[in-house]
Amino acid sequence: MDHTRFTVSKAHFIQALAGCLQQRDVAAVRSCVLCLKESLLGAPPGDAGLSPPDATDEMLSLRRDILLSELDQVLRARTLERARYYLERLRASVEQVKTSGINDINLRRWKEYDDVLTDSLWLLERRDTSGAHLAWYWGNFVPQIPRQMMLRYTRRGEWVLDPFVGSGTTLIECRRLGRNGIGVELNPEVAVQARELVDREPNAFGVVSEVVVGDSMALDFAGLLRRQGTEAVHLLIMHPPYHDIIRFGEDPRDLSNAPSVDRFLEMFGEVVARTYPLLEEGRYLAVVIGDKYAGGEWIPLGFHAMQEVLRQGYRLKSIVVKNFDRTRGKREQKALWRYRALAGGFYVFKHEYILIFQR
Repeated sequence: MDHTRFTVSKAHFIQALAGCLQQRDVAAVRSCVLCLKESLLGAPPGDAGLSPPDATDEMLSLRRDILLSELDQVLRARTLERARYYLERLRASVEQVKTSGINDINLRRWKEYDDVLTDSLWLLERRDTSGAHLAWYWGNFVPQIPRQMMLRYTRRGEWVLDPFVGSGTTLIECRRLGRNGIGVELNPEVAVQARELVDREPNAFGVVSEVVVGDSMALDFAGLLRRQGTEAVHLLIMHPPYHDIIRFGEDPRDLSNAPSVDRFLEMFGEVVARTYPLLEEGRYLAVVIGDKYAGGEWIPLGFHAMQEVLRQGYRLKSIVVKNFDRTRGKREQKALWRYRALAGGFYVFKHEYILIFQR
């Protein structure tokens, strides 16, 4: 997909659009817009109004394919009224920035954000393994998940908290997107490796990236935030163990060692309760979790966890179902798991949930 961009002087581009809007018939508008388009494409500019920018000009960066499509829409207009409507809409989209207040997405230019997912079914072909994302840790989640959550629910410079940070995936994405990130990890050895990975990622925005060793069921989160100069966070991301599917150590405080599903939910609920006051009103919590199969029964762990979060006072905003094709436990065993499914009357897990809540 062509995501190259035009970079033009904002003042000169708006002036060119204004000149087209002043035309008195649809043919004249088309001629003016065609001249503007040719100027953008590097053809002889004519009187397109795109003279070289001054040193003090504010510059616009516009997606090439989308801008050309918008200009073509004007060129296809059959009436002066419709052509002016399209031009006014284009002018507004470059003159004004409109956001929802919880992210940096300019809704005036919403077509440019086709990398931001809005459907409830995510089919991701592969895990992002670029940069510091090494996928070495059992049970870590794909970096695309925290990335999508931050693009939708945070602005640059805001704070993200991950109480189950594991290998540091969330904090690596925080650095890439310019968000301050704090992660908590129970296992000191894993925390050391997470810090090393996060530190490998360039910190172009100069954000905070802190990995703390601690138990999220007992940690003084408020004190931790105060030491960083903030009282609240703007996004919570939680990717807890899926109970005992993968055990991450012998520590009884580890949720993967909970003796029962009920105890797992109690422990998870304690983390939700302790972090709830830290989340700014109106902001979001994302929980990434899957189900489990035990004793010949499908255990809907994801929905149990959803109910636990709702019990803490959140409201449910969305349920996203994400595919996964291979796990470390099932690697190279596709045929065996297919046989087991046929023999046991069940279906092999190919999905997990991203549960999105609002405070």
